[in-house]
Amino acid sequence: MTSAPLLQTKLYAPRLTHAAVDRPRLTQVLRGRLGERSSVVLVSAPAGFGKSTILAQALLGGSSGQGSPSVAWLSLDDGDSDPETYWGYVLAALRKASPEVGASAASLLEAPGSTPITTVLTSLINDLASSDQDLVLVLDDYHVIHQPVIHEAMTFLVDHLPSQLRLVVATRSDPPLPLARLRARGELVEVRAADLRFTEPEAAAYFEAMGLTLSPGELTTLEGRTEGWVAALQLAALSLQGRDDAAGFIDGFAGDDRHVVDYLVEEVVQRQSAGVHDFLLRTSVLPRLSGSLTDAVTGRNDGRAMLESLDRDNLFVVPLDDQRRWYRYHHLFADMLRARLLDELPDEVPELHRRASAWHEQDGDMAAAIDHAVAAGDADRAAGLVEAALPAMTRERREARLRRWMEALPDDVFARRPVLANGYVGALMSTGEIRGVEPRLQIAERWIEMAAAEPGDVLPAGLLFAHEQEWRQLPARVAIQRAGLSLMAGDVAATMDHAQRALDALGPDEHLGHGAATALRGLASWRLGDLAAAEAAYAETIGHFVLARHVPDILGCTDTLADLRLTLGRLRDAERAYREALDLAEAEAGPVRGTPDMYVGLASCLLERGDIEAARLHLRMSHDFDEHLGLPRYSHRWRLAESRIRAAEGDLGGALAMLDEAEQVYDLDFSPDAQPVGARRARIWVRQGRPDLALAWAAERGLKVTDELAYLREFEHLTLARALLAAGDAEVVGFLGRLLAAARAGGRLGSALEILLLRALAFQQAGDARAALDAVAQALEMAEPEGYVRTFLDEGPAMAALLTAAASRGIAPPYVARVLGTRNTTPVEPAPLPQGLVDPLSERELDVLRLLASELSGPEIARHLVVSLNTVRTHTKSIYAKLGVGSRRAAVRRAEDLGLLRR
Repeated sequence: MTSAPLLQTKLYAPRLTHAAVDRPRLTQVLRGRLGERSSVVLVSAPAGFGKSTILAQALLGGSSGQGSPSVAWLSLDDGDSDPETYWGYVLAALRKASPEVGASAASLLEAPGSTPITTVLTSLINDLASSDQDLVLVLDDYHVIHQPVIHEAMTFLVDHLPSQLRLVVATRSDPPLPLARLRARGELVEVRAADLRFTEPEAAAYFEAMGLTLSPGELTTLEGRTEGWVAALQLAALSLQGRDDAAGFIDGFAGDDRHVVDYLVEEVVQRQSAGVHDFLLRTSVLPRLSGSLTDAVTGRNDGRAMLESLDRDNLFVVPLDDQRRWYRYHHLFADMLRARLLDELPDEVPELHRRASAWHEQDGDMAAAIDHAVAAGDADRAAGLVEAALPAMTRERREARLRRWMEALPDDVFARRPVLANGYVGALMSTGEIRGVEPRLQIAERWIEMAAAEPGDVLPAGLLFAHEQEWRQLPARVAIQRAGLSLMAGDVAATMDHAQRALDALGPDEHLGHGAATALRGLASWRLGDLAAAEAAYAETIGHFVLARHVPDILGCTDTLADLRLTLGRLRDAERAYREALDLAEAEAGPVRGTPDMYVGLASCLLERGDIEAARLHLRMSHDFDEHLGLPRYSHRWRLAESRIRAAEGDLGGALAMLDEAEQVYDLDFSPDAQPVGARRARIWVRQGRPDLALAWAAERGLKVTDELAYLREFEHLTLARALLAAGDAEVVGFLGRLLAAARAGGRLGSALEILLLRALAFQQAGDARAALDAVAQALEMAEPEGYVRTFLDEGPAMAALLTAAASRGIAPPYVARVLGTRNTTPVEPAPLPQGLVDPLSERELDVLRLLASELSGPEIARHLVVSLNTVRTHTKSIYAKLGVGSRRAAVRRAEDLGLLRR
């Protein structure tokens, strides 16, 4: 062998810049493991994930005192895949760190002739084993090494690694070294892309170091868009320099940003073979990738092998399951690939989507099949698929997605598809939209008329439908839509009429239709103020949906049923409805739409019982579910519940802020807005001692004490009464008397309870103690069977004084004591207590369990514990199995019963 000059710059670690963010969650772990003997550290991640920087920080950025190992650094490049060159550099790096090591090995390597590399390495290993110096050898960019003979020699070195040497391999793809064996022996430390991703605090620190100040919302958006990819954040920072509109840039930051494109093309795409390049482009149309799906789209038969290779090579693919069957591309990488696909193969894009649509249809994933059909611009195919999916999507309350698909279709596809047109009407109206409803209803009605004019069962020419049953039920369904349209227009009589027509047209076993029509009759009764009839109709509706097994509809109706029961003064029945609905949801195979709403409703009931802690827990649990599982008014109702909790905690400013947010996300539906946000806000103003603002609001709404009373304005009139009471207006006593008579006449005992308390305060203010105590006594008698607490506490110290006076006169003293002594003590109904855990939880599982009881999401738990999300999921599955539960909520409840969260 002959000696060749070596580039000394390859033997130095990269210099840390001023913008290098301190990341102790990684550097401290690495330093600790590198202090252990006979260890191999693998840092494997795609380009631009900061592998070299984190190693430099861990090895060179900390203390370098006595006892710390010396660092031998080698930055590899494409020219080092020659065995002589490679081992020459390795020995040079080691000798630079420890000059007394490797002299004999270097002589053997440079000696004339051919010395077996195992002989060279044996000499090196013996030198290291006899040395007093601990060394760390860093091989940076090992992915450039392609020669099998080098990998074989490295395996020899790894298998005989002396205790004085720690080996660090930084690479874009897993090397062909005995990783599985090292992993099994516990001698392998792995740092992956999931570990290297910047957390939001780290991203904030980076941008601050770059002289850029971003809002928390902008940071969240950018971190989510880049998925913590370090290079992408650096490229975004470059693009942000000198920009006035940072927010606009961040909102649009994608894989077609010129810096991102330049980086990915240069560092990733151009390094791939023609076959890999073609595979990447053609499969970029797929949000999710599997072997058979990519084969269907590309026309190849190597999809699974290709995905496994891309995964090994860290080529910006993210595994979506533990079996590595499904993957996706990193978002920015996918954006870039799609942009290049449109540049290089624009004519093939529709066909790629059509193939994907056909595969997903055959696989049973109708949603993905429709998405690809729409993307392909194949309107007829998309229309047929959407109509076929209508029954299931309606059952699952996925109207928003249906509406998005239908809005992507041209108008002419509806002309021959009356069932689809009517489905579009339902999707629009379920989200409070009536524009575009009438012409599509008329399409359906014209086809019904044409069919009626044909003899026998002959169908009109040109008619298209996916399911014959859906066509047969169309007259009843159109009548239901007409009833809903009339209700939204405020025409209660027409609502009742159309609903009855629907009921007359439905067969006895068509429970879904019966439920929908009966619900509309109930809503009409609600608008008229006949809450007893409305409650009975909704109970009947839920019965129909139970028979139809439409669990999302049951949950949707439960919200309305509970609202009615609360107004009727039946707190226990309202709470029971929510718990029964949750039991139904948990019995289903997967998550059910509407489940988060049940937790919100239950939180409100628990708050009324005086248990703020339990109420907040249930409100937090509602966030454990994906946002799309909420019903249309979930965001609005969640904020209303949060506002009430904050007010109960004394945070009136926070309560107002939540009301402002609730107003922004209000989603009009068929239910009357009986407790508008404006009235809720005015009540907070009264509690803040600002009745003038509440009275000004009342004047704007045209509210007066002489108004004719109607149920739909009862909450607002009660708010006016509160403002008048706070302002010391003597008219309030008579006004409250009228309100009480109206509420009692309508059976609205929930309203009557509130009115009685206000009358008590008004009488007290007027100096009539006897009348005040009489009103309190009536309220206590009404409230005790149901367990009301918060309604009393919200009236403040004056009501507490009245309650104390009542108890001293023998009026419900135990109940008064419970009301006044409430401090978050009402228990949540526990699950049955198990006999014990056969398989106890490990300490790590207990750590995960405690965090499951917090507000943290899964990714946030992973970051807190400095582990991967897959590791958290593995622990969570084990926890569920040991506790015998199937959900996060159930696990927390069972853990509370066992006292595991107090340890």
